[in-house]
Amino acid sequence: MIEGKIDKIAGPLVVAGGMQDARMYDVVFVSDDRLIGEIIELKGDRASIQVYEETGGLKPGQPVYGTGKPLSLELGPGLLTAIYDGIQRPLDKVREQAGDWITRGVNIPGLDHEKEWEFTAVLEKDAEVSGGEVIGTVPETELIEHKVMVPPDVEGKVTWVIDSGSYNIDTVVAKVETDDGEVELQMYQSWPVRQPRPRAEKQAPDEPLVTGQRVIDTFFPVGKGGTACVPGPFGSGKTVIQHQLAKWADAEIVVYVGCGERGNEMTDVLQEFPELEDPKSGKPLMLRTVLVANTSNMPVAAREASVYTGITMGEYFRDMGYSVALMADSTSRWAEAMREMSGRLEEMPGEEGYPAYLGTRIADFYERAGKVLCIGGDDRRGALSVVGAVSPAGGDLSDPVVQATLRVVKVFWSLKAELAYQRHFPAIDWLDSYSLYTDNLQEYYEEEEGEQWIADRDDAIALLQEESNLQEIAKLVGAESLSPEDQLVLETSKSLREDFLHQNAFHEVDTYTSMEKQRRMLAVIMRVHERMSEAIRREVPVKKLFDIPVREEISRMRYTSEDSLDEIDALVEKAGKQIEQLASSGDSESRGVAG
Repeated sequence: MIEGKIDKIAGPLVVAGGMQDARMYDVVFVSDDRLIGEIIELKGDRASIQVYEETGGLKPGQPVYGTGKPLSLELGPGLLTAIYDGIQRPLDKVREQAGDWITRGVNIPGLDHEKEWEFTAVLEKDAEVSGGEVIGTVPETELIEHKVMVPPDVEGKVTWVIDSGSYNIDTVVAKVETDDGEVELQMYQSWPVRQPRPRAEKQAPDEPLVTGQRVIDTFFPVGKGGTACVPGPFGSGKTVIQHQLAKWADAEIVVYVGCGERGNEMTDVLQEFPELEDPKSGKPLMLRTVLVANTSNMPVAAREASVYTGITMGEYFRDMGYSVALMADSTSRWAEAMREMSGRLEEMPGEEGYPAYLGTRIADFYERAGKVLCIGGDDRRGALSVVGAVSPAGGDLSDPVVQATLRVVKVFWSLKAELAYQRHFPAIDWLDSYSLYTDNLQEYYEEEEGEQWIADRDDAIALLQEESNLQEIAKLVGAESLSPEDQLVLETSKSLREDFLHQNAFHEVDTYTSMEKQRRMLAVIMRVHERMSEAIRREVPVKKLFDIPVREEISRMRYTSEDSLDEIDALVEKAGKQIEQLASSGDSESRGVAG
């Protein structure tokens, strides 16, 4: 049905007249090429449409076709292992139909409607159901059982359920009698991307999302269902950290959104992920992963949609009771897309040209994260954790996108160019970063890691902060002029930085560190610090302490495999013996020098 005609074209923005029956955020098809667009402003019968495809060649007078529906996703079996663009077009199907480049007007369903899935019915006839209840299950991959659920807005009595068997997603698997008549339920459901999916209750995160990255898990953890941001300048390692989290995070489902990133980086992701092995099962990681790829050369309007596409998929798997980790790289590109569209709409600009509603949009996005009690009445609990990379120009943390993000998220991993230039990765600054989940996770850590680990962590952070103060003095008078106790602080802090916080993402063993190994590594450094502190009180020369042979083994402990962790524990005893030998040697001359 023709609803209007094009009046004006300004890049990805198309203004159409005669749209009196249209609604905000309705999807429309622009021109006979059927370019996909979304209504983002209405004035009388004139609609402003952001077009998700290249608008070259359009001209005024061409028709606009309405659908009467908002931008929605198909949610059902087939999401996992898929690679989509920003509006859920499967890129493998697009390539089969259009070649290496997405041609205009390509409109392919997000799910395969012909493939058959083994469906096992769970509902029984005459049962009273409401939104979120499980109709049946499908073994979507070897790792994940897909739970086919009643759509959130359906409630009533089950009048018919299909027998278990092999069906495609269009098959009606159940019928429910509602107040508005009988509703047929299929194996998939459609959901508007801008509308958060409902939950029964939102709960405080009380369990950490273990990432295998020592600086994160030990010092600045994020809870399952929590939010974090990674701001940093070009070359500081934002994308590598996002990749590491996607590979190793302790989540059952991973959704990775490449929003406006360089094409070669997304190519690396798309090539690397299918080859990665899930550390828990030994199966390919893609079996529990969804990728959304929207590169910097794709139409700018689709960037905005890609973020909502990713988080809607994350909410869907959360509703099944899974722990989901969503990586958005980067939200700055998303904000830039908003700024461009706002400028073309001639809206009043806010700070640095961003729209006045920038903070609201960012808050709305991160607020969709959380640990929740799912709807459906069966005590299912799911979690959606969101980690967003932010790319401020020149690494300026006063950038409006960074500041709007920091007002919402509870974990801040501050990347520093100075650390990256020193080849210290991850380049997360231990002085500026913070996590507001530490109190929530205190009880978990006391039970799982013990009070000694908590004390070691706090002491290590205190040492690093003290080191920062001492370095200023050492620059003026030289480290050797400091007291032996201060020299020990500098030496232990150096060990914390180089032997614990520094981690090689490309080393087979060092790329991931379990919490057990992290606890033991930190314990070694802190116990050796205590032994050396005692030896200094016994007037053992600090130079001899710092040169004990075991120091070399401590620097290599991060390369110890997870199967040989007792070797790390042995370092404490070995260091103790070597320190005691120095202390009891009775070298009076050395003691005099130390004094």
